Amino acid sequence: MWILKTLAFAVLVGSVMALIEKSGGIEGFVSFMQQKHTIVSSQRSALLVPYFIGIFIFIESTITSLIAGAVGKPLCDSYKIPHAKLAFVCDSTAAPISSLIVLNGWGALLLGLITTQVESGMIEGESVSILMEAVLYNFYAMSAILVTFLAIWFKIDLGPMKNATLQTLNNSMHNSSSASMYYMVLPILLMIASVFFFLYLTGDGDILHGSGSSSIFYTMLTTLLFLFLYYVGSKNMSLNTYLFTAFKGAKNLLSIALILLFAFAIGKLTGELKTGLYLASLASDFLHPYLLSALIFLLSGVISFSTGTSWGTFSIMIPVAVPMAVGLDADVTLAIGAVISGGVFGDHCSPISDTTIISSMASECEVVEHVQTQLPYAVISASIALALFVGCSIF
Repeated sequence: MWILKTLAFAVLVGSVMALIEKSGGIEGFVSFMQQKHTIVSSQRSALLVPYFIGIFIFIESTITSLIAGAVGKPLCDSYKIPHAKLAFVCDSTAAPISSLIVLNGWGALLLGLITTQVESGMIEGESVSILMEAVLYNFYAMSAILVTFLAIWFKIDLGPMKNATLQTLNNSMHNSSSASMYYMVLPILLMIASVFFFLYLTGDGDILHGSGSSSIFYTMLTTLLFLFLYYVGSKNMSLNTYLFTAFKGAKNLLSIALILLFAFAIGKLTGELKTGLYLASLASDFLHPYLLSALIFLLSGVISFSTGTSWGTFSIMIPVAVPMAVGLDADVTLAIGAVISGGVFGDHCSPISDTTIISSMASECEVVEHVQTQLPYAVISASIALALFVGCSIF
């Protein structure tokens, strides 16, 4: 059921973004940022806006990518920044920050997996304390956020990013007579509030136990209803214009929904084949305590890249990594941190990852170009994380 809701979300996002663009809200926002308050005045500041949005909206990685892309896209167009760079910023903040500030579905999953290990007697202690300590070893997420900031600040273009496609802003969809930034800002604020509300609702009063797929699906439905009442009610657009724009936006993202569908199918297949468990069994034959966390990080990265899911990797690797750490008398929390880092790394780089695809979608960038252009930065972040895992194991 969650797959259907995620696919529906991908299509509904197209309707929401097309309606916001048609309303003139994007033009109003750009005017506010550039002319009235001069908040954005360069390529650096144009990218820092979606970067900090990705940092501060940590409740759900999908919504984070969507909002950062929606806000950053017109700014990038104004300063002639390739959408591939925006997609890199969206993708490099959404999942990493969600795995660091675990007051969300990520935290709920990890807490449940750790609790299972505690209840089985494999490890001792409070599950929450173990999770909080393990998050401190989430080196990949930390390095990815740092590397992204440095790439923005110093305008570092590596490899394929130097030749990234430069898009031009399509003004045909805009309605300049209604260019108020509130036509964009209010729907975005509603989306943020709705995600919290529906996570609370689906979690029976506990945000940590809410359903992420259900929350983002209901959030999109709520936003579409709000846009109808707001835009049509304020005579920003007619009913026919609203319906036509919503349909056109949804149709434009059908291909993205199909990519997601095939990505889920591939991930499910590799899960059924027990790919992760097989790789773990091979690695366990030559593990050394000093190399344990580093190898767990690499193995988790391979599994996550192959399956396109960090959450699936957590579910596979934590029950494997914890006993391995206990058996080798290694630091269990470091091993769990390595699983989290590896899961985020592989998911970040994988062309079949939902976060990769949605970051591309929100930024209007081809998925293949996004994967190619962000890969050098991800490899640098992974190298830093790998060195830190080896260093922590030794010292």
